[in-house]
Amino acid sequence: MKLNAEQVERLYAFTRQHYVEYYDLQTELVDHLANAIEEQWQQNPKLSFEEALNIEFKKFGVFGFMEVVEKRQVALNKKYNKLVLNEMKVFFSVPKIIGTFSAIGIVFYLLKFFQEGLEIAQGLFGILIVVFIIGLAILSRRNKKNTRQTGKKWLLKEIIFGYSSLAGLINLPIQLALRLNGKHYSDSSLILFSLLLVLLCLTTYIVLVLIPSQAEKHLKETYPEYEFVN
Repeated sequence: MKLNAEQVERLYAFTRQHYVEYYDLQTELVDHLANAIEEQWQQNPKLSFEEALNIEFKKFGVFGFMEVVEKRQVALNKKYNKLVLNEMKVFFSVPKIIGTFSAIGIVFYLLKFFQEGLEIAQGLFGILIVVFIIGLAILSRRNKKNTRQTGKKWLLKEIIFGYSSLAGLINLPIQLALRLNGKHYSDSSLILFSLLLVLLCLTTYIVLVLIPSQAEKHLKETYPEYEFVN
């Protein structure tokens, strides 16, 4: 015996009632529950739909679907971080590597020339912090608007447009700015500062512009059903 459309919709509602807000995770759980319920009916046809559903849900333990959601979040965050890393590698391959090292050289000479002026160096880091925060806010607002229009939330899309684990990197320029004290730095220290600043600028560009512009492609690759339900 197969589930009908009304029962499938009931499974979607059931996952939402148990705090699964992402449509992709809801779909995975619905598929799992539907297959499990149909297997139960093969063994015991007299079992009602709700009884079979409760039996399957108990198998997830006291925390329900929480563990499934957490594992999926970890997996997709790793996928996202890999996307960022792959895009970063492009800037260290020919011909973009020339521009990357030119940028590092320009920042190095600026820091060397103005290193006695503490405000200059801190200002560079401060601008980066402000741009990153504003950019994340704009992306998050855009994603929320799209979610209201479609009525569906996708976990990878939320990561791309909002709360990626890479957002934590903004702590790095803050800490660097606080540790700048206006003393005379060695060339090796200035080169390190320059490299970090350029890397952070590149990461900001990748996180705020490049990957969001390719979001549809990544979402369709991750979710075959994405194109048909949006």
